[in-house]
Amino acid sequence: MTDADFEYLRALLKSRSGLALAPEKRYLVESRLGPVCRKHQIPGLPQLVQVLRGGRNSSIEIEVVEAMTTNETFFFRDKTPFDIFRDGLLPKLAAARATQKRVRIWCAAASTGQEPYSLAMIIDELRPRLGGVQVEILATDLADEVLAKAKAGVYSQFEVQRGLPIQMLLKHFKQQGEQWHISPAIKGMVQFRPLNLIRDFSALGQFDLVFCRNVLIYFDQPTKADVLRRISNSLAPDGALFLGAAETVIGLTDAFLPHPEHRGVYVPNRGQQATATPRLAASA
Repeated sequence: MTDADFEYLRALLKSRSGLALAPEKRYLVESRLGPVCRKHQIPGLPQLVQVLRGGRNSSIEIEVVEAMTTNETFFFRDKTPFDIFRDGLLPKLAAARATQKRVRIWCAAASTGQEPYSLAMIIDELRPRLGGVQVEILATDLADEVLAKAKAGVYSQFEVQRGLPIQMLLKHFKQQGEQWHISPAIKGMVQFRPLNLIRDFSALGQFDLVFCRNVLIYFDQPTKADVLRRISNSLAPDGALFLGAAETVIGLTDAFLPHPEHRGVYVPNRGQQATATPRLAASA
């Protein structure tokens, strides 16, 4: 693969998914796109780039973007955000929504579904304490392939052993052969939709909680700031944003402030206009 081919792929991934691929990640391109070449009987990456440049096969372009998008996830990943959700934010929001009787949650990078299903299991556990408030979960992701797996709700033994408490496994899953199927009740609590975060998502409406964890780390600084600004516009004034452990809003935008009680959680900054910090206008 020539330098020109690699730069073409970097530009394609940035424009289609927001992924900012560092120059030293050439090995990642070679390892992840090799299977795409083999699937379509394309001799190698130079020939794959030729197909992409020709613009005649949009399905291969989609496969390339999806292959390069990291989809690492597991049930109750990092644990602390789910503890905060269960013990603090959801009960408070339910009390605040006693009149409206509805709380809306958005999982903005749902991958194969473990995060939204983890939230759904907590909601099921807390239902007697929610005063009849209905909790809706919208789960979105860029990749159709992982969304199909998420909608199916079928996981391997390895996947259910990663983070899922045994009591929840036995309560909410049914084993069929070597696979575990999540219950129809939990599956029915989550709506899955394809969505690209770098595109306009204002039509989704307003949310009370947004989980956008472990995805901003793949964007450059201006893209991070733009996504955060638009998420803030989609949050209720008393809503909250959950980011991944390695992510922050500090130095990126004044659209959010750190939550006064919970690390890794951010609240809309309604006292300031949601703008990107000018000194970070250039790509990192």
